[in-house]
Amino acid sequence: MLHKLLHSIGDYLLLMYRVFSRPQRSHIFWHQYLKEFYSLGYSSLGIVILMSLFIGALLCVQIKLNVWSPWMPRFTIGYAMREVMLLEFASSIICIILAGKVGSNIASEIGTMRVTQQIDALDVMGVNSANYIILPKILALVSAVPLFVTFSIASGIGGAYLVCSFSDLLPLEDLTIGLQHSYEGWHLWTGYIKSFFFAFIIASVSSYFGYMVTGGSIEVGRASTNAVVVSSVLILFSDLLLTNLLMG
Repeated sequence: MLHKLLHSIGDYLLLMYRVFSRPQRSHIFWHQYLKEFYSLGYSSLGIVILMSLFIGALLCVQIKLNVWSPWMPRFTIGYAMREVMLLEFASSIICIILAGKVGSNIASEIGTMRVTQQIDALDVMGVNSANYIILPKILALVSAVPLFVTFSIASGIGGAYLVCSFSDLLPLEDLTIGLQHSYEGWHLWTGYIKSFFFAFIIASVSSYFGYMVTGGSIEVGRASTNAVVVSSVLILFSDLLLTNLLMG
């Protein structure tokens, strides 16, 4: 078990060494980058906004029903909702969701290229296939996920305002006061910093599992599943480390 783990880590590091080399043709690389940015980033924006909208509303409801008491100021609901969105949901939880959607897509796409020998054809032509295929995906996701964090925070706050507008849960004035209470800009930057690491984990780990596929379509499906599981576990583990480093 340990030997297999160390072997996988070694293969991953060697693959990343090949990935982060200078692109052979920069204009082709930037074309691939824009294509991947649209495919991995723009196409995932809708689910990020929709889920954040509902989560923002649900956080307000749950905090009001299970946390808030008459002894607490009413603006505590907005304050607690804001802290959860900034510190965890907009970065960590959204990236775990993206690991399921984007990570499986990356692993299955590259795995299919491997079993159909497209990667072998690139290698035969003298193209650094790891750099050509994987680097645009990593850079596209790393540049897209911080934008997702921004949209997620805005959508979560919008969801809170919507649920308060159409119910007697909390006056909008109290929600606004809570959202502004004791605001620390570093909490926002913490989410952005963590999102860079999480995006790299999703793109690189999923690419690794897809690139190392051997066999047929069954192995591609297995690689896709493994990519989602391993990416999610690494996101949670790195979230624990980064939170202690950034907030300690």
